[in-house]
Amino acid sequence: MTVVRGLVPLWRAVLVGALLCGVGLLPWLSRTDPALTVLKARSAERDPTPEALEAVRSQLGLDAGPLHLLGSWLGGLLRGDAGRSWISGAEVTPAVLQALGVSLLLMAGALAVAVVTAGAVCARTLRLGARRQLDGRPSGGTGSALLSTLPDFLTASVLAAVVGVQLGWLPALGWYGPQWMVLPALSLGLPAGALLGRLLDDMLPGAFAEPWALAAAARGVRGRSIARQALRRCVPGLLPNFGLFVVGLTGGAVAVEQIFDIPGLGRLSLQAAVAQDLPVLQVGTLALVLLAAAAGGLARLAARLLVGPALRDGALSSLHRPTPPRPTTLPLLYGALLLAVIALGLARDPQKLDTTARLQPPSWAHPFGTDALGRDVLARVGHGALDTLALAVAVSAAALVLGVVLGLLPRLSGPLLDTVNAVPPVLAGLLVAGVSGSGASTPALAVAAVAWAPLSAHTSALLQQERATTHLTATRGLGAGRLYLLRHELLPAVLPPVTRHALLRLPGVALALAALGFLGLGAQPPSPEWGLLLAENQPYAERAPWAVLAPAAVLALLGAVAVTAGGEVRWPGRPRRRRSVKSLAAQPPATRVALVSSPAAQQPATTAIKESR
Repeated sequence: MTVVRGLVPLWRAVLVGALLCGVGLLPWLSRTDPALTVLKARSAERDPTPEALEAVRSQLGLDAGPLHLLGSWLGGLLRGDAGRSWISGAEVTPAVLQALGVSLLLMAGALAVAVVTAGAVCARTLRLGARRQLDGRPSGGTGSALLSTLPDFLTASVLAAVVGVQLGWLPALGWYGPQWMVLPALSLGLPAGALLGRLLDDMLPGAFAEPWALAAAARGVRGRSIARQALRRCVPGLLPNFGLFVVGLTGGAVAVEQIFDIPGLGRLSLQAAVAQDLPVLQVGTLALVLLAAAAGGLARLAARLLVGPALRDGALSSLHRPTPPRPTTLPLLYGALLLAVIALGLARDPQKLDTTARLQPPSWAHPFGTDALGRDVLARVGHGALDTLALAVAVSAAALVLGVVLGLLPRLSGPLLDTVNAVPPVLAGLLVAGVSGSGASTPALAVAAVAWAPLSAHTSALLQQERATTHLTATRGLGAGRLYLLRHELLPAVLPPVTRHALLRLPGVALALAALGFLGLGAQPPSPEWGLLLAENQPYAERAPWAVLAPAAVLALLGAVAVTAGGEVRWPGRPRRRRSVKSLAAQPPATRVALVSSPAAQQPATTAIKESR
């Protein structure tokens, strides 16, 4: 065990080195001439004559080859010199640090919005749990599912156009003070908070059914105190994903920074990647890697501190939902509505142009209106669903399998997860395209390469807590082997909530696949993929909002189907226990003692009793 722990830092260093090497080889992997790209970035009007290209190669040392350039940069980095920008000639470190400071400030505001949003999403479950009224109640969260599926660039565009321009309540462009941070923070924090709130809402019923909560309720502890301790019980399982959001909101907020003209690290990385300004891109990537490692380490430490000695002593209970929610027809209703929209769209021609009917509002002839070229939006939504949904489901399934497998090996996946999470989506797409080439499979590979990370983090967090449960310790003491524990105890506890998590991210995967088309890495116009529809019609959001709202509404409808159907995901054949305060009182004395007498398991109940006094 000591040898394995000692290899973790080495494994982390190897991964960081491989990532930096991949970034340093990006121009050569993409089979483009870096001298030509740099020349065009410096002056678009200058002719790329052989003399001009040779001058750029000589100045940057490109003739020496990529390995020599990478070695020189690493050598300078060890001496504290991160190099100079290939485009501007300025030192890289001050520019990256300034952009990082802006992104961290924006991330802090977005996280504050996300925390408030997550609290609003799970408020209903906390209220019902405090009143002991959760048994059999269906999972809520349809509204939060719709909110979590909205793309951040669409939310940013609407807020900038309506709140910033039309109403004039807040500034919509620039970065000059706290007022300029409000709209970008809302654009990033609302979807992230809705997703975190849904994950927390999925865990809370299991916490309210644990022995300590039942014992506290039986002793007359106030429901509000029990709800606070239930929240504390569930938060550690989400902290690793919270750490992922920290890095994602710092380096992955490219679209929002572009819309609001914010000089952040995501926008700087995008500009450096497009211009192939390797020193800036390498230092920016290194900053994100260090941030990811720090955020991941702090999240794991906070999780251990919150759980307390119960994690060390193996005195936890499983966060299984004690009773299945009542059957609901919402998945069938949303699914039928989605299929109806797709069927109506398939009956129409998505490529038919009518320049006399440009940006027409919804009517009987065009129920979803028309776009800037006069094409029927309903037809494009229907035909785009075939490729978008099929590819999104395949990528989500692959990410789920990979995330669960790697999550079961936390010492291997921990450093890998931190490194992958530090790669902005744009850079991931460029690296995958450089290795595999541009084609139909490139977006799927690029998204799958990063989509497994939050699922792996969720798996590892749940696995750590499940291994510290009393029933697992008892089963192991009876002679159960590792395979038996994995098959009958660990997977039944971990796989259903992670699967529900994957379903919640399905619309985001569909959007990410289409968004990569703008880099030349996948589907291109006139393809009717949903993400392309959103981006193509975004410039007309103020004049013709229906052209943007229609594909966004269908995407949100997909999220509603995924979330409501995911609430029914359970391990096949696993008994569903129903336990309440009355059922606890009906247990034999020995069973009641075993359930509530463990000091470590009673820690939340003890805290709740102290608070009630």
